[in-house]
Amino acid sequence: MDQHLAVRPAVADDMGFDEKQVPLYYSRKTLDILHKYGPGPRVHYHLGLFEPGDTPNTTVSQDVIRRRLVAAQEAMVERAATLWNVAANPPAHLLDVGCGLGGGSIYWAQRHRSSVTALTVAGDHVPVIADFARQAGVADLVSPVLGDVHHLRDENRYDAAVAFESSGYMDREVLFENMAQAIRPGGWFGIQEHFVRRPEWTSFIDGYYKTRLGTLTEYISAARKAGFVLEDDEDITDRVTEFWVQSMAWTALELDRIEQAGESSPIARERLAESALTHGRFFRVWRDRSIETRILLFRLRSN
Repeated sequence: MDQHLAVRPAVADDMGFDEKQVPLYYSRKTLDILHKYGPGPRVHYHLGLFEPGDTPNTTVSQDVIRRRLVAAQEAMVERAATLWNVAANPPAHLLDVGCGLGGGSIYWAQRHRSSVTALTVAGDHVPVIADFARQAGVADLVSPVLGDVHHLRDENRYDAAVAFESSGYMDREVLFENMAQAIRPGGWFGIQEHFVRRPEWTSFIDGYYKTRLGTLTEYISAARKAGFVLEDDEDITDRVTEFWVQSMAWTALELDRIEQAGESSPIARERLAESALTHGRFFRVWRDRSIETRILLFRLRSN
């Protein structure tokens, strides 16, 4: 473990969120993620962007749909990099908070030559990220680290930090406080996340993904308190809604492979059936904008 990082004990908060579920959830999802979004070396586990009005035909092969999903995920990271003007001033040292299997970390290293600390709470993801970084030729730039951002003790170590659909698992005030300490003055913190607009859906989504989504107001308040200013806010809800349709189609084809062709899958049949049903509900939730997805840029005040 990196000497600058520590893992705090898992606790359950007063809303029933149990932190120990998060590393267990992601550890158990490893093979599923690789099967659906692999083979890598840049493997993402977040929604992806489709062009407005783009509704690709789903009566195609499973591999075609998989490639669409991966391309949409890559488009998400590319869009964020464009909004954050990374090409003009790439961060020399970047922290990827909740990096998943390291797809984003490898992107920042490959495209922008940033030295990336890839922070994960799932211990078995560390060697996977390291292997993918070697495959991508950026092992010297990507450092996978097991640790919990809530106990990050770095000071003025990073030029920037990013969190793609990981901040929803975190205490927002602690997150921004620790980012304010870890990022150099004038640096930035980029977030891509989902935000609650109709709270009646919160428990359903949080229960499925073991997360604790919040509101945009909550984020802005926590950021301001820690010394950040919101510089950019792009609502991409309409562009990610199609991802649920394509994901649902991939899952239906995976079920067909198991049930009709008698083939095997690393994903349990019961989980596939649950996923197909749930992603259909998620499509309606995002379409109706009960949940919004946004790309945000927070700048740490220089003083």
